[in-house]
Amino acid sequence: MALAQLNNLELAYETYGDPGGEPLLLVHGLGVQLTAWSPALIDALVARNFHVVAYDNRDVGLSSKFDAWGPADIPEAFRQARAREPVSAPYTLEDMADDGIALLAALNVTRAHVLGLSNGGAIAQLMAIRHPRTVASLVSVMATSGRRGLPRPTEAAQAWLNTPRNPEGTRDGAIQEALESAALLGSPGFPADESAIRAAATRAYDRSFHPDGNSRHPLASIASGDSRVAGLADITSPTLVIHGADDPLVPLAQGEDVHRSVPDAQMLVIEGMAHDVPDGAVPQIADAVLANAERALLTDR
Repeated sequence: MALAQLNNLELAYETYGDPGGEPLLLVHGLGVQLTAWSPALIDALVARNFHVVAYDNRDVGLSSKFDAWGPADIPEAFRQARAREPVSAPYTLEDMADDGIALLAALNVTRAHVLGLSNGGAIAQLMAIRHPRTVASLVSVMATSGRRGLPRPTEAAQAWLNTPRNPEGTRDGAIQEALESAALLGSPGFPADESAIRAAATRAYDRSFHPDGNSRHPLASIASGDSRVAGLADITSPTLVIHGADDPLVPLAQGEDVHRSVPDAQMLVIEGMAHDVPDGAVPQIADAVLANAERALLTDR
């Protein structure tokens, strides 16, 4: 693990594969550390000649924290958003998108493919909107466009969102939370490995347990609102939308809206996949990422 010193914060990151390969930046979702990326997915991308860069977003993992702000007041943020008032937040999704581009610059990468997962997909979309010369190709996985009025999560997924998890902050609680989340959000078409889930939850807890930062990530999304919707039509990077047919948290219709909104975007719907990346779907996903990257010509790094 390395730390990149940016203008006003540090980002923790890891690289994988041949530095001479095609640069590919991986952007994860709400409160998720870089260690959560599927080893099978990273191995598959490296095997397809990508030089993979994964990082902790601000306020998560080993990157800079914004604890001086305090825990997020999500109900108040929603009230402000409904009233069309400015949402009080220490940063926005736009700031988080700029972080990823600044990390690439710190690594002397001038153009890279970008893959974002869940809320990381929203961040990746903003990277392509705000920094078109840097984003060679875009892959938006299980992410929404942010457009108002799209189908909402299932009742069970919404209840999961609204229920405090691991309130006592214990390692055992983190493991139980991971198992419960996997049962709700995991892919019904692919077998789950309970031992792997337990091991991953333990590693994440021991590396960085930081619930206040996790609460500020959704605050950033609320503060950004639907600001990126109009910009999706301006994306020029070859774009691929990947979505699970059985996603209860970000319904398929939300991914389909991204597909319709970005010019010339392609879409891959994976049957039996929900809101995770099962190992059984990795070869299909990695092949699709490579095919999308080949639509772009990386002339400059």
